[in-house]
Order: sequence, then C-alpha cells, then structure tokens
Amino acid sequence: TSLNIQNHPLNLLLKSSISTTMKLSLASLALLAASASAFTAVTPAGRASTSLNILAGTQSATERVANVMAARPEENEAIDALVKKNFPGAISNKAMETKIASILEAKGFTPANTLLCTSLCCDELARNLEDDLNKVYGHNFNLGGLSGFPFAGNTGFGAMSAHVPDDGFCLLVHGPHVGISKDGVIGKVERSGIALVDNCCGSAIAASNYLKGITDGGAKITTKLQQFSDFQQGAVQELILPHGKRLNDADNRMKELPYALYDSQDILVRDIINGGKGGIKQGLALLSGIQINTGPDTLDYFHPLRFDYYDADGNVVESMIDELSS
Repeated sequence: TSLNIQNHPLNLLLKSSISTTMKLSLASLALLAASASAFTAVTPAGRASTSLNILAGTQSATERVANVMAARPEENEAIDALVKKNFPGAISNKAMETKIASILEAKGFTPANTLLCTSLCCDELARNLEDDLNKVYGHNFNLGGLSGFPFAGNTGFGAMSAHVPDDGFCLLVHGPHVGISKDGVIGKVERSGIALVDNCCGSAIAASNYLKGITDGGAKITTKLQQFSDFQQGAVQELILPHGKRLNDADNRMKELPYALYDSQDILVRDIINGGKGGIKQGLALLSGIQINTGPDTLDYFHPLRFDYYDADGNVVESMIDELSS
C-alpha cells in the first residue's frame, strides 16, 4: 500500500507547527518594533502654556487692573468711613490693587513674568482679593489654609519658587481676614444668599474661644491628641496661644484678633522665605496685612502692614509700604 505523505498526520502536525511558529515570530517582531518605538527620542514640541496660567499678551498689569476695577462698585461713603474708623490705615481693594500694579510694574513685574503666590484663609470671602489678582497675574500658587496660615510651609514655598518664570518675579500676598457688618459689628459679615449675618473669620473666632477657655480657666482637661481630620484648626489654636493676655486686655477682642493672628503669620512667612531664599529668581514682593470683608454689594478693604521687596539674593532691599498709603 502506497503511503500518502501529504495527508500523513505527522506531516500535518509539522505544517501546523511551522505556521504557528511563523505567526508567533511575526507577532514577536511587531511587539519588538512597538517597544522600540516607545523608546525612540522625540523632539519636544515646546511648552505652549502653563497649568499656572501665567498671563502673556500686550496688556500691562495696570491696564488689566483697570479692566477688573471697571466691574467693581464705587466706594460706598458710609462703609468706607465705617471701615477706616475701625481699621485706621485700611484702603479699598480697588485702590490698593491699582497701586500695587503700578509700583511693581516700575520694578519689572509683568503679567507674563510674575507668579502670584497667596496664603489666605479657605473662606470664600478671602477669594475676592485673590480672584482680582488672578485676572492680572494669572492663577496663584496656594500656600495657605485656615485663617491664612502658610500650611504648605517650606516644601510648598520651594515648589512655588521652582515655578516662577526664568528671570521672573513672585508676588506673595498673605494675611488673616475679618468681617465687618454694615451696622459696624466686627467679626460678622453679610454673605450672598444667606439671611444670617455670619461669623468671619470662623476659624479665628473658634481659636479665640479656645484660648479664652484657657485664660479664663474653663477649658476641659483632655488626653485627646490633635486629630489629623482637623489638624489645621489645632495648629491655629496653638499659634494664637502667645496672644492670650493681649486679647483679654483688648477693648474689642474681635478687632484685635486678626492683628494677633497676623503677628504669628508674619514671623512664619518671613522665616519660610528666608529658608527658601535661594529659590528666588529676579525678585519677590511680599504684601501682607489684614483682609477686611464687607457685604456682597460693597468693596472689600485691606490694611497693609508690610510691602517688602526682596532682591535675587533674598535680601529685603526696600519697603514699599509708604507708597501704598500715599
């Protein structure tokens, strides 16, 4: 009997094996080619924009401020007098932002080369000033948390410094905030859509009450450690402790409270800047003071307490505070 080689089971198995091997080889080659292309050097297309949205264009900072302020209400004479009576040295955000842009423009700060950095409270009312400055200098790097304390610390400042444009500047704005209602109650403020005249700043008032419980002898003894879920408020309460007598002796505790908080913040922020001054590029402007929030239909105010200019070596070479007050 003749042997049919073509249809022999061994021959069919051999053909199947060869076909499978070839398929595997082709698949392997395709995989290798894909892997190789993944490591092929690609020329960068360039950075068209930045996530921090540092603004470019032909408009100067003063022009941008003028555009922002055009949408703001005029100063209310009654509110203006009320704020300045209770907070001598305060100026409206409208006036201050215009002066800031002009002063810094003369030093080379522009919307295209300046990174805005803030350390302001989490409260939405603290965004009013920040939002205005965003429209002038772009999105801000945020260092702050409750009551405006710089909870991002040295690490945050170091990261922020690395984001400043080459040969550029940083404008750092910080401070606590306080409300004043239209009938002159400090520590209260009207809010949009809320009938209740609310506390402002809630974190600061809670810390003040905590401190008063200690100085008045009514605080409960507890072995409870500071909780991570509320560690910022715990830190605010610790950082206000040195001001116990000062607040107890004050004629108006709510009026003195933001200034006590500011004194603690001022030490912390300047220490952070000093620790990270090697990251300053062309220069840094530090604006700090008290944010004063009023009702939704009137301008907010700011009491500037520091407006310093740091050079590229991290040295304070000029105080610009008088230029804001003039």
